[in-house]
Amino acid sequence: MNRPPDMRQLLKQAQQMQQEMLAAQNELAQQRYEGSAGGGLVTAVVSGSQEVLEIKISPEVVDPSDVEMLEDLVVAAIRQAMENAAAAAAERLGGLTGGLGGLFG
Repeated sequence: MNRPPDMRQLLKQAQQMQQEMLAAQNELAQQRYEGSAGGGLVTAVVSGSQEVLEIKISPEVVDPSDVEMLEDLVVAAIRQAMENAAAAAAERLGGLTGGLGGLFG
């Protein structure tokens, strides 16, 4: 016969997980993630909290007659940096949230 889970123990585990989650989120927010486009002619740097920190544009990609291409490269570099930050967050936080099944299973 299965005994019901100890609610105090569950609460303690949940509080510990919450503290670990906050620490991981703070750690991720301090990290920098880079993305690039156009073979590195445009680079973007974002924080782990997905705030755009830097955009670098190589002078040879600046063509006043083709501003649209430059805009597309900037968007692509930012998108890649955001994806890198999101992947790092999923990897870091996934290990913590994976323990939820153990609490209630």
